[in-house]
Amino acid sequence: MPKQKTHRGAAKRFKTTGSGKIVRVQAHVRHYLEHKPATKKRRLQRPEMVSKADAPKVKKMLGL
Repeated sequence: MPKQKTHRGAAKRFKTTGSGKIVRVQAHVRHYLEHKPATKKRRLQRPEMVSKADAPKVKKMLGL
C-alpha cells in the first residue's frame, strides 16, 4: 500500500508536544472582540489539548 498522506488542513491546525499529546488553538478569538472581557480574551489565547475522544482521529490525519 502507498504511504498515508498528511491531511494538510489538520497539519496547520494541530501540533504535537514532546510527550505525544496534540495541541490546538482555541476558538472565538478571531473577531467580535470588543464585547468580550479581557480575562476571557487572555484565557482563549492559551493553547488547549485535544480531547481523548478526538485524539486518535487527529493522529491518523497527521500520519502519527
